[in-house]
Amino acid sequence: MRSFESLSEKEILALAISLEEEDERIYADFAEGLRQDFPATASMFDGMREEESGHRRRLIELYRAKFGEHIPLIRRQDVKGFIINRKPLWLMKPLRLDAIRKQAATLEVETRRFYEKAVDRMQDASIRQLLNDLAQEERDHEHRAEELGRSNLDSAAREQEDDANRRLFVLQIVQPGLAGLMDGSVSTLAPVFAAAFATRATGSTHTAFAVGLAASIGAGISMGFAEALSDDGSLTGRGHPWVRGLVCGLMTGLGGIFHTLPFLIPSFVVATSAASVVVVVELLVIAWIRHRFMESPWFSATMQVMLGGILVFIAGVLIGSS
Repeated sequence: MRSFESLSEKEILALAISLEEEDERIYADFAEGLRQDFPATASMFDGMREEESGHRRRLIELYRAKFGEHIPLIRRQDVKGFIINRKPLWLMKPLRLDAIRKQAATLEVETRRFYEKAVDRMQDASIRQLLNDLAQEERDHEHRAEELGRSNLDSAAREQEDDANRRLFVLQIVQPGLAGLMDGSVSTLAPVFAAAFATRATGSTHTAFAVGLAASIGAGISMGFAEALSDDGSLTGRGHPWVRGLVCGLMTGLGGIFHTLPFLIPSFVVATSAASVVVVVELLVIAWIRHRFMESPWFSATMQVMLGGILVFIAGVLIGSS
């Protein structure tokens, strides 16, 4: 890698062309990736791509006039210093609106900083003028993007895209998280309370805590891998499999640990009572999530979750008391 200070005017101009071409391709990828679910925002990025294409053409015309036809390939990763390596688009999939808009803002800030620093290195008046103009245009780009958004994203389009964004969030985060939370909360009830009632004569709650902790961690690992290996999300739109697996595994573990923690209390009666209260709260939270994100009627969601939880709870108590 070379330092920015060691670059000649010719090399800085070649780097500027490379940066604008990269920005243009990134915005084109954003537009293409969003076109199906967020057509209005895709149109906005099409406009931003056209602007970057115009910047690149102006830079190439000036380069040809000053240095000839051959433009050396100088990329941002070849130059150390203030230029920040950008996260590849394929690492951002599935594409989310907030992350993409944040990335777009970062692109503009980085490119503006480059032009402002490059101007100080230039002696040629025409090159300085063009770089100054581009720096100002990059500085105003965010404002122009907002104008593009206002012209392309009317209230109906915004509502449609917000709804699509919500559906993707539910599909990729809420569903695997809810599945994990339900499994962790319900499936670990029987072993935890069975262990608690089986060892109540000893006056110790440590066994119940150990069983609950082991069951929670084991279930979290199992559910996480099961979710991650179920499908790669390419056809279902469910997102990156390992992200889903991580969400599902964590929520499974948390669902079991919450009602396991009370068994750190030495008293069996106090620990069991506290754990029972925690179980009720967990089941109500699960019912609320189903009602809020899965659009299940509140009463039916609560009854279904409560019925399942109570049956598993009774099974654990009966097994532990036998």
